[in-house]
Formats: sequence, structure tokens, C-alpha cells
Amino acid sequence: MKIAMINEFSQSAKNSIVLNELKNVVEPMGHTVYNTGMTTEEAPLQLGEPGYLTYLNIGVQAALLLNSGAVDFVVTGCGTGQGALMACNMMPGVVCGYCLEPSDAFLFWQINNGNAISIPYAKGFGWGAEINLRIIFQTAFSSPKGMGYPAERKESQNRNAAKLFEVKEAIAKPLVDALKAMDQDIVKKSLTPRFLECFYAGCQNEELKA
Repeated sequence: MKIAMINEFSQSAKNSIVLNELKNVVEPMGHTVYNTGMTTEEAPLQLGEPGYLTYLNIGVQAALLLNSGAVDFVVTGCGTGQGALMACNMMPGVVCGYCLEPSDAFLFWQINNGNAISIPYAKGFGWGAEINLRIIFQTAFSSPKGMGYPAERKESQNRNAAKLFEVKEAIAKPLVDALKAMDQDIVKKSLTPRFLECFYAGCQNEELKA
């Protein structure tokens, strides 16, 4: 599985912490991690500058990476986790869950079968925060998705999760049309060098690549 980690400006100082925990957990499982979030080195950037990411940019990055097939899953977040959650879920082809603790990761992974999680990186991020992250990632990525909880409800839960993707596809604009309808400044400033490296390395959609 290819996993992208994305964070916005306010949590740039935590980029290395989250990245380290994610990589230490999932790389031994055979997964690949791409870091397209904002880092400490980029923290001096100001609003409006290229590379300055807000949660709106997170939504654009997640949508492009997931819809193009460049990655299979997105781990994201912001201060509260809510902005990243909303920005992701408004985009076509992205189903993002809110993940505050390991049980959230387990239930989302097994019941909702989505393709992104949003974590609050400022709320309650104190002693043991890296341990909580580690267990969240272990819980999420150590078992197959969509196994159901409780197990006897697997069939109906998988059916509803698949229907959610179908409903979203039916009511949302195609991604290219959605990106064209957006403020182009938001779209362009989402295309940071590390994002583009990840996107071009795995993009399977020629229309989105163009």
C-alpha cells in the first residue's frame, strides 16, 4: 500500500514526529510512505506563498493522489483535525474518517472502509502523543480493511461503505471539473515539489496528470 502523509502549516513542527511514527509502523509491513505535508523548514512561509499549506490544500492533495491512484490511503490532520476532515470529505473520491484514538482507527478501518483519516495534532497532543500515534497506525494498518465489527455485520457494513462511494460519485462533480471550478490559487499552491514527486511517481490517470 502507498500512503501519503499530509499536514498543514500550523502543524509543521509535528511533521517529523508523525512521519517517524507512521514509517516505523508501516514500512516493516511492506507499505510505502510519502510525505507531502508542510515541514519545519517551510514554516517561515507566509499565507499566499507557494508551499504554504492550509487544510483547503490538504483536500486538493488528497483528492489528486487518491483519484489518480498515486496512493491508496491518506493520513492527514490539522490542529483540531476537523478542517482537514471537511476539506477531504468535500472532494470527489475521498472518504475520510476522524481519528482521535486507536479505537477510532480500528472502527473506521473495519466498518467504513474509507481511504483517509484525519488526526487532531494540537488537541490533546501532550505526553505520550507519539505513543498514541503509533498505536493508531498499528491498529489501522495491521489487519485487512472491511472485516466488519462486530464480524457478523461485515456484509451489511461493506455494502453501505461501497454505497457511500457510489452516492458521492453520483452527486459530486468529476474531479477535473471540481478543480476547475475552485479558486485556482488554492489548486496551484497545493502542487508543492514533494506532492508532485509523489503524484507523478504513481499517477495512473492521464487526464489528471495532464
